[in-house]
Amino acid sequence: MSATVSFQVTTAHGPRTVTLSCARAGRGEPLLLLHGIGHHRQAWDPVADILATEREVIAVDLPGFGASPALPDGLPHDLATMTAVLGALCAELGVERPHVAGNSLGGLLALELGRAGLARSVTALSPAGFWTPAERRYAFGVLLAMRRLAERMPLPLVERLARSAAGRAALTSTIYARPGRRAPRAVVEETLALAGAPAFTETLRAGTTVRFTDDVPGIPVTVAWGSRDRLLIPRQGVRAKRTIPRARLVRLPGCGHVPMNDDPSLVARVLLDGSR
Repeated sequence: MSATVSFQVTTAHGPRTVTLSCARAGRGEPLLLLHGIGHHRQAWDPVADILATEREVIAVDLPGFGASPALPDGLPHDLATMTAVLGALCAELGVERPHVAGNSLGGLLALELGRAGLARSVTALSPAGFWTPAERRYAFGVLLAMRRLAERMPLPLVERLARSAAGRAALTSTIYARPGRRAPRAVVEETLALAGAPAFTETLRAGTTVRFTDDVPGIPVTVAWGSRDRLLIPRQGVRAKRTIPRARLVRLPGCGHVPMNDDPSLVARVLLDGSR
């Protein structure tokens, strides 16, 4: 069931009303799912039904992505603000310290929620923030190129490309290791989501100074990395393990940067194991 939720957030910039779109399904301990930059909550669709057999799954469109509007004027899309927003969302939904899983930007946010004491466990899939300066510049350059391409492509061309495996590879092979498996309609929708995300530029700008350098003590942490991640290269997972020594580091063979579509059963198992 999808819903739009409005709630109050108090930050260093004062109290503001924030609106987010989310979808809830299943029953069991709550599991909050956070997508990456330029994506939307439907990135989790390949694993959502599996997860919902054992968890109450809450998939969120981050502020300024998917169906969620950008944050109100004056609120930056930075790590501190996003952490406060997601904590307030959980309070509004009546979910105290959920398990949290995230991919890319969402993985970074999941780890920050864990560090802030707002999560009972964290599973981070190719999380941002463990890059060198050169690796960050490379990743941001690729993301900007993807965004510009998505903005400039007319919808009929996107739809035509999405109908073939080769076309889906041209549109999404940067983030998927097996782009031919992605449903044509899903490729169209995520291309439109990337082109139309109002918070893309500000979120990317806020990430230029981000590096995750603190441990996440007191809760179970799993960090998983696709062996064929072309955006955030897998050696960043080793740095994550050094930063969070008690974390479980998991390799996802044959998976790309957004692994949920490449191997749904494997990713679902990692998420369920991480939230036990």
